[in-house]
Amino acid sequence: MRPVALLAATAVAAVTPLSAGAVTLISSFSVPNGPDLSGLPNTGDNRLGGFGSDLSYDASTGTFWATTDRGPGGGVLSYTPRMQGFTLDIDTGGKINGFTLTNTVLYHDGANNYNGLNPQLLNGSVAELGRSLDPEGLARLPNGNFLVSDEYGPSVLEFRTDGQFVRAFEVPSNLVPHDGTGGVDYVGGAGTIVSGRQDNRGFEGLTVSKDGKTAYAILQDPLVNEGRAPDGSANGVYSRNTRIVEFDVATGKQTRQYVYQLDSVDAINAGLTKNQFDADKQGRSIGVSSLQAVGDNKLLVLERDNRGFGVDDPNGKKQVGDKRVYEIDLTNATDVKDISLAGTNTLPDGVTPVAKSQTPFLDIAAALTAAGYPVPEKIEGFSFGPRLPDGSYSLIVVTDNDYSVTQSGSGEQFDVCTGGLAGKGGSAEVKLGASCPKGKTLIPNMVYSFKVSAAEYAKLTGAVPEPKTWAMMLAGFGVVGAAMRRRRKPMPRALV
Repeated sequence: MRPVALLAATAVAAVTPLSAGAVTLISSFSVPNGPDLSGLPNTGDNRLGGFGSDLSYDASTGTFWATTDRGPGGGVLSYTPRMQGFTLDIDTGGKINGFTLTNTVLYHDGANNYNGLNPQLLNGSVAELGRSLDPEGLARLPNGNFLVSDEYGPSVLEFRTDGQFVRAFEVPSNLVPHDGTGGVDYVGGAGTIVSGRQDNRGFEGLTVSKDGKTAYAILQDPLVNEGRAPDGSANGVYSRNTRIVEFDVATGKQTRQYVYQLDSVDAINAGLTKNQFDADKQGRSIGVSSLQAVGDNKLLVLERDNRGFGVDDPNGKKQVGDKRVYEIDLTNATDVKDISLAGTNTLPDGVTPVAKSQTPFLDIAAALTAAGYPVPEKIEGFSFGPRLPDGSYSLIVVTDNDYSVTQSGSGEQFDVCTGGLAGKGGSAEVKLGASCPKGKTLIPNMVYSFKVSAAEYAKLTGAVPEPKTWAMMLAGFGVVGAAMRRRRKPMPRALV
């Protein structure tokens, strides 16, 4: 197989740079659904979709690595989770002009692939995690291996670049889902799980410190018991307080836990004119999708709601409330690994959450709306990309399009076809792999490029700005994306 290059004139759009706080929106690029490089025979098994769950950039090769989640079907259909490696043709101004798929890497342990099926369906037991895997976070280690965070456990696993499993990190006991009898249950939802992570709300974001010694994983939402409902019962869906877990990479052991406070539904509702969030959506429909380490004890956090253009809203009719990146500082935050927040929406005396910037580092929804773009539901991954000739840095944001697939209650899959926003072109569901009706297309994966100035990047990361002459030297390379791709010949094959 050869690398798959995707470039469609109708799918590329450059916009007049729009300020979005600390960063500037440069362009939007649409990646159509098509086969990946896995070589698997079925449409649902080899579709280049759902790869935007998280993003990592390898500057040495100019390759972006993105991870899928558990696949279409919500854990009830067999699918091998994977990483997709690709390059972007980024010009000197930061605009994306092309996408080339270079690698498809299946997560596996020896001859056995991991699977997106939930533990009950894969292993016959709700208490046995086995090779059930729902990847959501991705971070690259100094040795070239990848850390992957998983929602089922919640777990942090290390894989080689060929997808081979290496080791699992310790799972803190307070995060493991337990039922009312004290038994472990990785499948049960509200009403069954009484402590630990909420169902489908495990480790969502993952990052590694610049020195490679420390990893941070964040739960998408509060623990199931760490919140308080109006009737006084313990219920995390009413809480803003989710947890960041700090790990020592060398040992795989946790060292600390911190409280991260989500945006409040009251503040989000203040900006909505319709479809306001109910109180029980605080710790369920608002959550964290991605983390990026940027300096000593400093991280960027991507928050989002569960609304936007996607398989559940193929015409983008619902009003979106929250797609924002915040800067946080862990320095003065309390270690809460031995402190319970059960049954409360407020923090105990003496507990300090991580410091969170009062205004977003980047308001993605505002930037896209100002440019006239639809706002996707699952904006889930971001990473700094190559440095540009003027000394600024590219910031790349990716979406998870859910493979443009939905399914019936019996598990039958259907492709979701859209004719555009606000219902103008309507939408349709067709048999998986069938052609969309005329005028409609599958929902694409989106890749957005933003630009961060050299001064802002230095302020954020603590890096010392380089002389202006550096930019003049770089200008001789021409197009940044092309220069990056020439560093290393990609491996155009699936790694299993």
